[in-house]
Amino acid sequence: MTDVAGPDSHRAGDVRVFGWLTLSRVYFTDRGIEELDERRGDEQITLGWLAERLRVFVDANPDFEDAIERLATFLARDDSDDPEDD
Repeated sequence: MTDVAGPDSHRAGDVRVFGWLTLSRVYFTDRGIEELDERRGDEQITLGWLAERLRVFVDANPDFEDAIERLATFLARDDSDDPEDD
């Protein structure tokens, strides 16, 4: 979001307030997560299926490879498996 705040505006978290006008940021990931929950929230999947879908996504969208790798690592590791907690 381009910072166009003037002296009569302030930020409150993800909300930008301009006097009487309030603009809220809506991230595409939020909408996508909500769509996923609404369309497929009751389905059960395997992690193997998810891994394959992530591979297909990265093949089609290589610019997102780093983000998908970080997500996959996050999902693969359980906090209780963290050696720093010992």
